[in-house]
Amino acid sequence: MAFWKYREELSKQDCLRRSYYELLRDDLDQFLLQYALIDSYQSFLSQRIAFPFVEKRELKPRARIPDQEYESQNAFLVIFVEDIVSGEHKKYIRFFDDNKTTKANLLRFKTLSLSHKFDRNWKYLETVHFRNFLKNLLPVDYALLIQRDPAGVSRNRYGLSHFHVRIDWPIADAAEDLARSLRYISKDLYEKGDKYAEDIQKKFFEYYGLPVMAGGRRTAAIVAAQYLKCIPGITTVYAGSSETRSLIRISERGVSKAVLMKFSQKDLEPIINDNHLTQRTFNKNYVIAREKKDFVCIFQASYARTSPSRPPEDGKLRDIKPDLNWLAVGEQHILPKPGVWKYAPLPLNIIYT
Repeated sequence: MAFWKYREELSKQDCLRRSYYELLRDDLDQFLLQYALIDSYQSFLSQRIAFPFVEKRELKPRARIPDQEYESQNAFLVIFVEDIVSGEHKKYIRFFDDNKTTKANLLRFKTLSLSHKFDRNWKYLETVHFRNFLKNLLPVDYALLIQRDPAGVSRNRYGLSHFHVRIDWPIADAAEDLARSLRYISKDLYEKGDKYAEDIQKKFFEYYGLPVMAGGRRTAAIVAAQYLKCIPGITTVYAGSSETRSLIRISERGVSKAVLMKFSQKDLEPIINDNHLTQRTFNKNYVIAREKKDFVCIFQASYARTSPSRPPEDGKLRDIKPDLNWLAVGEQHILPKPGVWKYAPLPLNIIYT
């Protein structure tokens, strides 16, 4: 049973809102791919540092990620909700009057390069200035919250309502909530002992495709994704990670990771031929950069949940088996460059080759 409703279950009004949300999300996907991956790549080049490309093994579900942060890699956390996060959730999702995106609040943060000309309409996703406004705020610590503006002229207007949003729900509570929904416990995380509770918390990280010792932003992202299941509608959490050099996206569709990857001409020939493209068309629409004879492209892996990480069909309580995988590699694609209109992602199974 999904924690969100399918389109067929929505009123016509909410159906329209879902369509609008998904349209805005498509646009946000493109912008954040550019910022997380391409802009970071350019930042490495401008400082004459070789870009640390992600290795295929790092994209396997239980991979250990090298524990190194790269300053040139853009890191951020964005939460985009279809509905609104109401005041009752402020205990764990810290959004207050002090961190609303008002001119007074933003000018108080000296790190922001916003001028006194700030217009409150910049915070709305459909405005021409939104991308520049978002780019200014992305480096701010903690998360940015984008949600529906119920006070607006249109009930379906979305805006960046709060910045510097902390996620303060304990990891143990998030793991307990997940384990209850998957029927590994009936009530309490520790009801089957300390070792069982520890296994559940490790599996919580695996459920969202992270190693147990993942850094702060990535942990905040998965805790937020779990907590926001109690809010109506769908939610998308984006985490730009300076350790994984990736854009992690968690939505109602599950988890995906987009990274920059180098391909040789030999790697690409089958994919170009299978998709009836010319080399020139591929270069123009899919290649971010050239490094000697190699082609730099955006590669995205989507992950599928296995049966131990889905609720049991009979609804009965069950025991956790730590050795069983909770995630498998699902779809793998080379993505077109952000802004490319005509060309689709190209399927390419490469992680286990």
